[in-house]
Amino acid sequence: MTTTAVMPDRPEDHPDDPAGLADAAGTLALLRCWVRETGLAPPVDGVLRLDLACAGTTVEAPVTYWSATGWHSFGPAGFAGGTPVDAVTLAALLTTESVWRRGNPGSRAAGAAAIADLAGRVADSVRRTARHVEQRRAAPHDPAATTPFLRAEQALLLGHPLHPTPKSRDGISDADAAAYSPELRGSFPLHWFAADPTVVSSDSGLARPAEQITAALAGDELRLPPDTVAVPAHPWQARDVLARPDVRALLDAGLLHDLGPTGPPWSPTSSVRTVYRADAPVMLKLSLGLRITNSKRENLQLELARGMAVHRLLEAGLGAALRTAHPGFDVVRDPAWIAVDTPARPESGLEVVIRDNPFGGDEQVACVAGLVAERPDLPHRRSALATLVHRLAAKSCRSAPDVAQEWFARYLDAVVVPVLWLYGAHGLGLEAHQQNTLVVLDAEGWPVGGRYRDNQGYYFSETRSGGLSRWLPGAGRDLGTLCPDEVIDERLGYYVGVNNVLGLIGAMGSQQLADEGALLVTVREVLARLAGEHGAALQLAGVLLDSPTLRCKANLLTRVDGLDELVGPLDAQSVYADVGNPIAEVGA
Repeated sequence: MTTTAVMPDRPEDHPDDPAGLADAAGTLALLRCWVRETGLAPPVDGVLRLDLACAGTTVEAPVTYWSATGWHSFGPAGFAGGTPVDAVTLAALLTTESVWRRGNPGSRAAGAAAIADLAGRVADSVRRTARHVEQRRAAPHDPAATTPFLRAEQALLLGHPLHPTPKSRDGISDADAAAYSPELRGSFPLHWFAADPTVVSSDSGLARPAEQITAALAGDELRLPPDTVAVPAHPWQARDVLARPDVRALLDAGLLHDLGPTGPPWSPTSSVRTVYRADAPVMLKLSLGLRITNSKRENLQLELARGMAVHRLLEAGLGAALRTAHPGFDVVRDPAWIAVDTPARPESGLEVVIRDNPFGGDEQVACVAGLVAERPDLPHRRSALATLVHRLAAKSCRSAPDVAQEWFARYLDAVVVPVLWLYGAHGLGLEAHQQNTLVVLDAEGWPVGGRYRDNQGYYFSETRSGGLSRWLPGAGRDLGTLCPDEVIDERLGYYVGVNNVLGLIGAMGSQQLADEGALLVTVREVLARLAGEHGAALQLAGVLLDSPTLRCKANLLTRVDGLDELVGPLDAQSVYADVGNPIAEVGA
């Protein structure tokens, strides 16, 4: 295991103008991806060198921090002769090299298309990042009504630190982005449709049907035609579906009415398509046909059913078992949905998940990705977690590393242990990566609980589905999520182990809050305890403890291959690579 500062991190190496800062962030993400996905070892002389044989060139960058968990930091990147290299050029070079090394599965034109696509998306991501930083610096203070939950949702200005195009959003104009982007504190009224009941499908596990819930959200301001159902949509999506022939046919037949935007503003959360109002009892996960990072974000029928099934599973008894074992942890429910049906396609683009909203007031809760996100819009650039750790350290007269170590240990017990318990004890896996994971904090800022959200990220164990069937007959069999344990172990090993836990360690290490090695020892202690408690039922704990490598989603290669992570069988949605397991290394 190697975690070290190699070369001085000089302030002059970090551009402060939004465009330069955004390009540097894009370059850093690409370098981190390449190092992880190709298995590069730490350089002995403190200079990272990418030998790109296809282009006949070498890209170099001084290492300022080498992370055991992949959250490296580098100085300015350039060609071997000293000429600087920007993010778009680097993206084109890395794509070219990747296609060449792996063998282009199609034609030369396919390889050229991959290069152009990734370079274009990197350019889009960098440009949007620069705008986010510029506009947030111009308005540094959150509106007075911003809840802690929303503040964290709006904090991801740079995006996923190990993704090549974290802020790429195809098809959204700058004018639209001002309203629809969480990074810009956007908000907008919903666009409403009135649908004939014969073309509406819905389900609800609540006391009220979905149709009554949407009618209440629409309020008296919306003039619904008699005997129709109110269906909300994202404004961007409303424009898009109105051009679809099957939706146009419903409009022409008088079975669907376009009522336009109305009502109070809703705020997009970090996913862009899920919208929130502090005073509303629910959030809405709306279909959105934009390609955000890798995928278009339209709700699928299976996802609607999956959220309902898990809600019913929890209501039937699994939720009570979870509360007994881990009272501070819960799943944010998706207990209802509503959709407009068309005869030609399984989805019309007007599918809406109705999600519980437990974050209406001053609850101290934050998505983990937002908590650890660095803040280039602020003078100190500190993440919310770094600010919190330093505040706790000052209050208690302790060192920041000591506080960070305790904060991390409490986080594991409050958030990670319940996720692993749910899988080990009951065979339900949660795709709890940092953006899907919320941590509940006490008044001082210590972790005391957690929440999981996402109806796309449930896995039902084939070997333990019988136990779940006593609460939910069929237990995921018809939902596309009944999986062999080895598949779930791979997915949770990445999402919970690599993205969530190792990502938090990497954030703490790269932000100089704690020593990564000490945090990894803490992880080993927790996993060893869980392995002893659950035995063979939690084989994942043993994998994380002892496997020399872990399966890791390769975001750069997934993007090079043009894969949509939300479409197709689980084993073909993303490219995975083997990476070294630092948890095992500290135990060696």
